[in-house]
Amino acid sequence: MSHTPHELSEEFPEFAEKMSALKAENAHFAKLADEYHEVNRAVHRAETNVEPVGQFAEEEMRKKRAALKDEIYRMLSA
Repeated sequence: MSHTPHELSEEFPEFAEKMSALKAENAHFAKLADEYHEVNRAVHRAETNVEPVGQFAEEEMRKKRAALKDEIYRMLSA
């Protein structure tokens, strides 16, 4: 388990410019990016025991983060 936050700019550095453009132009992408950020921060807080949660809750948050990341990647690579 990694205690490193998985920021989108670190996950997809090759799409940094495209992410900025899509956030400004595409409301759906902006919403996904914001939701990813919120879930990612919650996972990081859980992993570092800043805000501990149960194992299953943490697992569900990780699954949601992965699903959001997959959808964001599909939009970036389209």
